[in-house]
Amino acid sequence: MKRRVLFVCTHNAARSQMAEGSMNARYGDRYEAYSAGTGTGKLNPYAVRAMAEIGIDISGQHSKHISTFAGVEMDVLVAVCEGGTCPLFPWAKETVHRSFPDPSRLTGTDGEVMDGVRRIRDEIAAWIDETFGAL
Repeated sequence: MKRRVLFVCTHNAARSQMAEGSMNARYGDRYEAYSAGTGTGKLNPYAVRAMAEIGIDISGQHSKHISTFAGVEMDVLVAVCEGGTCPLFPWAKETVHRSFPDPSRLTGTDGEVMDGVRRIRDEIAAWIDETFGAL
């Protein structure tokens, strides 16, 4: 049986979406990954582009509020937002907080923003590999 992992960030627009896509693409044989936000927003187009560059299509994903998963048991809830506190989600067996920078705060040219999103994408993927890959 696959372990269920819910990635949560503020607007479910980039970090949690990239984490969901990475986890399902890399470890979908062992995990079912989902994502949600403490609020909702529009899927970040830079995140979609960055993931497409590594062969992962998240363009069909959409922003969901954490309440969408109320009552759904998860093995792990991973809060990927910067600072703050982890959201309350009583249906998770374990809660982990791992902060990643918010791509929506990146500024500069299109290329500079893309470079920043790529760095965040790669940090998320490396953390998922380190944390879940060996399990």
